[in-house]
Amino acid sequence: MVKGMYHYIQKAWKKPDAKTLRERMTAWRASEAITKVDKPIRLDRARALGYKDKKGFVVARVRLVRGGHARTRPNKGRRSKRMHTHKNLKINYKWIAEQRAASKYTNLEVLNSYNIGKDGVHYFFEVIMVDPERPEISNDSTINWICKPENRGRVFRGKTSAGKKSRGLRSRSPMNKNRPSVRSGMHRGK
Repeated sequence: MVKGMYHYIQKAWKKPDAKTLRERMTAWRASEAITKVDKPIRLDRARALGYKDKKGFVVARVRLVRGGHARTRPNKGRRSKRMHTHKNLKINYKWIAEQRAASKYTNLEVLNSYNIGKDGVHYFFEVIMVDPERPEISNDSTINWICKPENRGRVFRGKTSAGKKSRGLRSRSPMNKNRPSVRSGMHRGK
């Protein structure tokens, strides 16, 4: 069996060249936190997640600061209600990256995302976004589902892959208290 180009791209990303990646991250740190890019850097991953090289598809690189989501302790005003230092945000970094990209490009819908690297301070993600108003998208039978009105703002409602994972919806078990939502399960799930 002849292995295609995407197999070798995927293999190269298993162990990326450290020097090249370090140089890229240096440039990424100097750029803006959310930047539109011409082509996805991980073409195999982008294609697997639904990216096509046609009008209407946009790829944005998002830089996030790493570290725990624990809130900072207030330095004045002693009120127990405000002391939630140990309370963690229940959203994963990929979902945060998708939401920030969607907030910047309000006319686009998030399709999916994938990570492209991390250093000591930052996580880097590429977010695949689609313009549902373009005729190239509405005429494409594989992606025109995103043009429906019920898919508006899908990233903010946890409808992307990262959102579903963060909501605990990967398990199909009947004992899963996260279905249809954590709130409907009286917060017994996540």
